[in-house]
Amino acid sequence: MTFSDIKILHIDSNHPLLWKQLEEAGFQNFEDFSSSKEEIEKKISNFHGIVIRSRFKIDKTFLDKATNLQFIARVGAGLESIDCDYAQTKGIHLIAAPEGNRNAVGEHALGMLLSLFNNLNKADKEVKSGHWNRESNRGHELDGKTVGIIGYGNMGKSFAKKLRGFDVETLCYDILPNAGDENARQVSLEEFQQKADVVSLHTPWTPETDKMINTDFINAFTKPFWFINTARGNSVVTADLVNGLESGKILGTGLDVLEYEKLSFEALFEGEKPEAFDYLLIADNVLLTPHIAGWTHESKEKLAQTIVNKIIKLYE
Repeated sequence: MTFSDIKILHIDSNHPLLWKQLEEAGFQNFEDFSSSKEEIEKKISNFHGIVIRSRFKIDKTFLDKATNLQFIARVGAGLESIDCDYAQTKGIHLIAAPEGNRNAVGEHALGMLLSLFNNLNKADKEVKSGHWNRESNRGHELDGKTVGIIGYGNMGKSFAKKLRGFDVETLCYDILPNAGDENARQVSLEEFQQKADVVSLHTPWTPETDKMINTDFINAFTKPFWFINTARGNSVVTADLVNGLESGKILGTGLDVLEYEKLSFEALFEGEKPEAFDYLLIADNVLLTPHIAGWTHESKEKLAQTIVNKIIKLYE
């Protein structure tokens, strides 16, 4: 097959360079940003490739109808919205772009940490409300602390690189051996939990990481610690995290992702809010952002370019 034979269906909008460069390379682009999953299933057999962000789950039913599909390209880092095992049994190539937003995630994690250490958001709200509280906003310095990174792939490595300008010890814990590098020393989970003052989560959402941050995990740490999550909300049991905050075991938390997010990441849950979430909304030592750690103007372009490059390489 030549490039001109390949029909690609774009299910989500992305940076325009993605469409433009694929078109210039000779691929046939088609878009459908509004039809339901069921409607797209009726025509998906006409296409050889899909470009998607997180609009809906690509499951077994969808894949069985995608009889000519050769690749799925997700413009993002994770592939949890795709039944990867089943897709691979059908010979479908899976493409993701963690290289595209890893720098943004690393910067966001550092920004959250520094904001928590220095009470920036709390102090800002107080001053704007007419309060000038200096002692209650006395901060902490990052220098001299031990920062622990769970998951030392693209995102974890990016965060560790940002920490090089600080006088900190950086540790990493990963299920893969020999993951450490010049920016972080890989250690056992036991050593990690003995030494960390800061814990930053950078794992994908898998059966192994689902609800990983729970009461037992939190209480296994020797010292109280700050917790940052720019990975996936379902890796954290929010009620257990809140218990840790209330007990002082967790000194503060920055959450860019929440257990309650919809799979599309485009909205929170519907219906009554859980009690634990209500706590997060009012606590001074909790910083929340709406799944934007990798969501910069620069990363939007880099994600698109990464996907273009990988699709072209697939057919070269």
